[in-house]
Amino acid sequence: MRASDRAYNALREDIIEWRLRPGTVLAEVEQSERLGVSRTPIREALGRLTAEGLTTAAGGRGVVVTDISLESIDELFELRETLEVRAAALAAQRGEPGIFAELHTQLLLAPELLRDDDPARHEYYALVGRLDDAIDAAVSNSYLAQAMRSLRVHLVRVRRLAADDTARLHAAAAEHAAIAEAIAAGKPRLAEAATTVHLHRSLTHVKATHTTALKQPA
Repeated sequence: MRASDRAYNALREDIIEWRLRPGTVLAEVEQSERLGVSRTPIREALGRLTAEGLTTAAGGRGVVVTDISLESIDELFELRETLEVRAAALAAQRGEPGIFAELHTQLLLAPELLRDDDPARHEYYALVGRLDDAIDAAVSNSYLAQAMRSLRVHLVRVRRLAADDTARLHAAAAEHAAIAEAIAAGKPRLAEAATTVHLHRSLTHVKATHTTALKQPA
C-alpha cells in the first residue's frame, strides 16, 4: 500500500471514530511524525479527505476536521431518505431473497454483538455495513450506489455518536432486521416504510440525545 493510502486510511478512521474531533487542526508535520510517513503523502491524504468533506481548509489554521452541526445532520438525513428509501424498494424488486433472509436472521441476533469488550461496536457496525453492501449490490445502479457510499462517509461519524447507547442500538438492529425482512419478502412498499421508520427514529435520537456531544470543543 502506498504511503499516501496508509495515511489516508489512518486519518479517515481517526476522524470517523472521533479520535480526531471536529475542529482538530491536522498539521502536516505533526501528522507525518505521528503516522511515520513524509509530508507529501500526508498532503495527498488531506487532499482526498477534503474532497470527501471530512476536512476543510481554515485559512491560517491549515486543514481542520469538519464540524457536524445539527443543521448539517438535518441535511444529511434529507438526502439519506431520498436515496435509501428508493434503494430499499429497488432491492426488494431486484435482490436475491436468500441473501436478505440470512441478513435478517443475523440482525435479529445483533444484540449479542453489543458487548462491553467492544465499546466501539465494530462487529455490530460491520454487520450493518454488510446490509448496506447487499442493498447496493441488489440495486444494480452504479450511480445510486456511488451516491450512497459518498453519503455514508459522513453518516458513519453520526452513527458513532450512538455507540454508547445500547438501548438505541438494540432498537436500530430491530429496524435494520425489518428492512432486510421486507427486502427478502420482495415487498418494495414495506421496505420503503421500514426504511423511513428507521431514518426517522435515528434522526430523532441524534437530535434529542447528542446536542451536547456535537457542541463539545475539539
